[in-house]
Amino acid sequence: MRVLSRLFRGLFLRALKEAYAAGKLRFHDTLQQLTDPERFNTLLKGCRKVEWVVYSKPPFGGPHQVLDYLGRYTHRVAISNDRLVRLDDGEVTFHWKDYRQGNKQKLMTLKAEEFIRRFLLHVLPRGFVRIRHFGFPANCQRETKLALCRELLGVSQTDPRQSPTPEDWTTLYETLTGESLTLCPACHQGRMVTVEILPPQKQPMGIDSS
Repeated sequence: MRVLSRLFRGLFLRALKEAYAAGKLRFHDTLQQLTDPERFNTLLKGCRKVEWVVYSKPPFGGPHQVLDYLGRYTHRVAISNDRLVRLDDGEVTFHWKDYRQGNKQKLMTLKAEEFIRRFLLHVLPRGFVRIRHFGFPANCQRETKLALCRELLGVSQTDPRQSPTPEDWTTLYETLTGESLTLCPACHQGRMVTVEILPPQKQPMGIDSS
């Protein structure tokens, strides 16, 4: 772990120094003194003398457990519609789980402004992304590396983005997932038939404004 710790420390501080030299860092309040290059370098020297803590070990449940855990953060919003109970008189009521009392489900009511404030805390700042790719899928070398991978694997060089556009969204879904939306999800044999198309709701499903 010590090797990993020092490697991470070196890479992080180098990137921090490069960002400072490029004028990408902004200091406010008590940190304004770091605009002085001498004080900033003193801070970096102090950071190099500290052993950084980097903890890493194999996951108990294997890689699938890790992917499932990360997937809940990278592909879901902060709160789902089924947790929203009602919107009444400018207040939002929703379900939450109290881990201190055995994961007991409770209700919480907040002013709409406070609810929105808490929700926006889960929105990434401008310029940040949830997923970054490294290795051959990295943006800086993806095109050339993927071409090399296809060449080594002996597969077609066809760019899937240049394939014909599906006629409708159901065909696109089936192309991407391999599952048909026209099949019954229960027996996987019967065919689903559109009976009626509901108009758009004025408010999210699950919220009772009465």
